Amino acid sequence: MSRVCEITGKKVMVGNNVSHSKRRTKRKFYPNLFTKKFYLPEEDRWVSLKVSAAGLRLINKVGVTAALKSAKEKGFIKNY
Repeated sequence: MSRVCEITGKKVMVGNNVSHSKRRTKRKFYPNLFTKKFYLPEEDRWVSLKVSAAGLRLINKVGVTAALKSAKEKGFIKNY
């Protein structure tokens, strides 16, 4: 599986490690991802999602079904 949040679309970013002498080497910034199971009462089933911390906050704010709907419209998730 790729390291991409299925709700917000956050993914790995590339940057530089900068030493004290300003020498730069490539590095990766990984998103803060969790694999969580969420219950969908409308469909009476559980879904497993790979979500970031920001995605969890969004789910807490708007609800699971609304977050899944917006993620599907934006193309972050194919099917759930």
